Amino acid sequence: MLTLELPTQSLRRGRYLHGQLASASTRSKNSRTYYASVDSVGQVEAYVESERAWAIQRAQERGLYDRLPVVRLITKVTRGLRLKVEWVDWNGGVGAQELSRLGRRERQWLFQLGPDGPEPAWLWLTEQGLPMAPDRWNGVFRAANLRCEQVLLSEEDRAVDRRFRLAEAHGKSPYATPHCGRHSFALYMLILLNELFEKRYGLTKEDRRDFAQLFGDPWWLVKTLLGHSDVETTKRHYLAPVSHLQLESILAAAETADESQDIEDMDGVFARLAQETVGIQDIDTIVEVAS
Repeated sequence: MLTLELPTQSLRRGRYLHGQLASASTRSKNSRTYYASVDSVGQVEAYVESERAWAIQRAQERGLYDRLPVVRLITKVTRGLRLKVEWVDWNGGVGAQELSRLGRRERQWLFQLGPDGPEPAWLWLTEQGLPMAPDRWNGVFRAANLRCEQVLLSEEDRAVDRRFRLAEAHGKSPYATPHCGRHSFALYMLILLNELFEKRYGLTKEDRRDFAQLFGDPWWLVKTLLGHSDVETTKRHYLAPVSHLQLESILAAAETADESQDIEDMDGVFARLAQETVGIQDIDTIVEVAS
């Protein structure tokens, strides 16, 4: 993702923003819309103004960007139905391309002119101020997992290779990967959408069938948000931990006494689900028990 792709358009009531994932950046090579809370986007913007700006400043002071073999300085961004960027390189050559069609390598070459010189347009940077390759996120999560284990596990537990630790030791410390974010998102959205359908909209079975024919059921909506072409992929791989559970039983603890109330906080539902189902972690519960 580039800095100029950060979502800025608010949905109704302003609690969420929506942005566009470039087709060249997705596995399916199909562009799709995503949604982010105002708070989460605010945290990204804070990163841009602090850690990212610091890394860029250090790189500029070392003349790092001047020594890169390929730099495409963005000269214009054409707004409209399809964003298009125009650039000029170190040799004076000019070019242009639809933003959605720019692949990973081409995106790493894009720079914007800042107050102190060229700055990478790539959003997430290393401490050296260079674009952070996607697979580097595995190392970030691995380091976070090790920090959790250092704090939450005993010395005896840490001495055992993670593959051979007892289930009790695994349950003391959270373990996450970048892909866990997609699984967590899928589970959260499935339960929340069913809660909306069942409680807030008050749909009967017949109403729900008609609604699904027009707009799709929660499974279909989650499939679309994840960018899957087949809903069976969503069911089989992303939501396998709850495939044996009926959604009615999942939501049994999430009923509200008054329909005028907001949807109940789902934390309790997920905590219970983590206790009853293998493959789901509730990090809040793990940390609370450890402390």
